[in-house]
Amino acid sequence: MSRFVETLVATANTGGKLRGVTTGEPREATRTTWAEVHEQARAMAGALVSRGMAPHDAVAVLAAEPSSIGPAVQAVWLAGGSVTMLHQPTPRSDLAVWAEDTVRVLNMIGSKLVLLGAPFDQLAPVLDEHGIGYVLVTDLAAGTPLDAVVEVDESAPALLQLTSGSTADPKAVRITHGNLLTNITDMATCAELDPSSDIMVSWLPMFHDMGMVGFYTTPMTMGIELVKVTPVDFLTGPLLWAELISKYRATITAAPNFAYALLGRRMSGVDSDDQYDLSSMRLALNGAEPIDEKAVKSFTDNGARFGLRAECVFPAYGMAEGTLAISFPPVFTGLRLDYIDADALESGQRAVPVSADTPSVRSFALLGKPLPSFEARIVSSSGDVRGEREVGEIQIRGAAVTPGYLTVDGPLATQDADGWLATGDLGYTVDGEIVICGRAKDVIILAGRNIYPTDIERAATAVEGVRAGNAVAVRLDAGTRRERFAVVVESRLSADPTAVRTLRKEIGARVFEAVNARPSAVEVLAPGTLPKTPSGKLRRAAAGAQLSDRLTPPDA
Repeated sequence: MSRFVETLVATANTGGKLRGVTTGEPREATRTTWAEVHEQARAMAGALVSRGMAPHDAVAVLAAEPSSIGPAVQAVWLAGGSVTMLHQPTPRSDLAVWAEDTVRVLNMIGSKLVLLGAPFDQLAPVLDEHGIGYVLVTDLAAGTPLDAVVEVDESAPALLQLTSGSTADPKAVRITHGNLLTNITDMATCAELDPSSDIMVSWLPMFHDMGMVGFYTTPMTMGIELVKVTPVDFLTGPLLWAELISKYRATITAAPNFAYALLGRRMSGVDSDDQYDLSSMRLALNGAEPIDEKAVKSFTDNGARFGLRAECVFPAYGMAEGTLAISFPPVFTGLRLDYIDADALESGQRAVPVSADTPSVRSFALLGKPLPSFEARIVSSSGDVRGEREVGEIQIRGAAVTPGYLTVDGPLATQDADGWLATGDLGYTVDGEIVICGRAKDVIILAGRNIYPTDIERAATAVEGVRAGNAVAVRLDAGTRRERFAVVVESRLSADPTAVRTLRKEIGARVFEAVNARPSAVEVLAPGTLPKTPSGKLRRAAAGAQLSDRLTPPDA
């Protein structure tokens, strides 16, 4: 068997008898040891094999409850297959369109079977209508336990991770058994994971790589205690996150910017300093998008009175193409910022250090050195390797890098002849640590200046009335002499014409102050309008395409 599955099984038979996963909070908490999860998975794997599943078969999973997803995913691995977590329909989804997109994904990965769990078991008639084969997760539980793990090698796909792009033009990152174990081992080493004392709390979706690999597969493989709830649980009551950290004395958690900002705001309204105890936290991982120092500050400042130590903030760099994590900072060093000259960055693609109080300054988070299995380098647009503090595209190489994508047009290699993968991220290095400036495709080029959308978006969200984390800078007429940008935000004031005019003017002024360039248009939308990926990231290009005919100048 692969070393990854061998480690899973060994953990279940040793430390997994003592440690496990708690699900069902905040309603009815149920704790299951990793050994018990493994026994559930063996039964499900036996049922899958008896239904004709063969080695390397691709199996899709559509479920929301971690108590169902975890054993089902391990079952697929024990049976020698690969897992794809399908994008989940929302209450606003057109189910006919969603079903068509799902068929497209299943054809792309070559899957003929969906494991269907609550609450999506209600979609069974929709799947029947579109000829999508499925079996209910609950029906697998009664299977005869698999006698022996189905053998596959290190190059076999374990996870076909759907990317955050358009569901109409899907793409899956092929993560092998070897990729998975390499990255999990790297993360365990650099985050100093200790199964005997660490406790992880997570609400991250399991269709996202951070939720699946970082906060389920890793603790299951390493035998670390986990408390797992759903994104709906968190969004329904964000303070649940703090409650679970307090109740279980959690040491590790993770989230993107918006969640830390949201929790910070909610904690600011708590009356009693004794309501929570966050002093156990040693790693609060922040990733999936450029680090927002204001979101981090809201979290640490408002958490301080509950014992939260700012040093626990753990800003990291990662992507599915590297399995999950690419670089980690030193443990318990908190958010460290690199202050650089804005003009040198925008006009010369150089990161020239300046003091924090310099008038023309940009700040970016230091994201640590590459994990042991990775090499990283910075490359110019002409392909030349750049030096320290010179900005270019980040390329990575190593044993955790995916061998390729699956697309609707067939497999697509990700690595060049020397094994380097172009990430599409622009950044630089400082003493070997990676710094991310933004995505190459999103950079706005005005009169020879490279303006990063995150600078524009942070300026826009600083305006009172703009929803935190819900502003996008949209690149217009990209690559032409007419290139410009617009700003699109969400606000609960969107139905008030007078308030909207004020917001437009204030956003335009604040953005001009931040980047010395004025947006050609500012659009104010109702909450929940901006297009987002299934994992919750804002889609800049999609916002521009949807709103191109209605973008309004800031002074209109």
